[in-house]
Amino acid sequence: MTFVHGYTQTSRSWDLIIDELSSTFLCNSLDAPGHGESLNGQRTLPECGEDIAESMTTGILVGYSMGARMALHTALQHPEKVTQLVLVSGTAGLEDSTDRAQRCENDNQLADRLISIGVQKFLTEWLVLPMFAGLTPNTAQMNDRLRNSSEGLADSLRFAGTGTQEPLWHRLGELSMPVLLIAGKNDEKFVQLAQRMHTLIPTSRLEIVPNSGHTVHLEQPSQFIRLVTAFAS
Repeated sequence: MTFVHGYTQTSRSWDLIIDELSSTFLCNSLDAPGHGESLNGQRTLPECGEDIAESMTTGILVGYSMGARMALHTALQHPEKVTQLVLVSGTAGLEDSTDRAQRCENDNQLADRLISIGVQKFLTEWLVLPMFAGLTPNTAQMNDRLRNSSEGLADSLRFAGTGTQEPLWHRLGELSMPVLLIAGKNDEKFVQLAQRMHTLIPTSRLEIVPNSGHTVHLEQPSQFIRLVTAFAS
């Protein structure tokens, strides 16, 4: 079972989950490009998909948020590597070209600000966004996020941000492996995205987790572990 984290996190963000699952499954977590020990953030989403395919052992692939977008690319580009797919707070992309262009512009501006103010101040601003309202000082994992560099995080935004993603909605029907879609009930935008993905992936199961926002695995770890264990079994 291979885990891919979200933006500003590192592979260590999965440690609690892996500790619980490792008695049953062989688990591994990866640093996404521009994060942790993976210093080169100048990788597009299709390139990230290739990187994950090369690094993972054939089996279950779990991705959260940014990691879900990367994992989706891996599953479509290398279905032979992914026996089961878990997408947490994921999306298949922005369909409107104007929306994508605006998101790219916003992310480029955010990357410029990140370089200007540094990682610590940027993270303080990032973690007060409404989507992270369910995190506590402990579950926000600030010390782990501070392991990242401003250059790596900025490159990740510029090269693999949501605006750079070519929409994959029309390809979701190609997924033939079992897919588990997870979203937090309080994260209305991603609940709607998960519901739509569920209608387009014939092999999918949808789980909406109560009392959780965007970071389901950090806000409700026991429930997350239960869902993933049942799905994988």
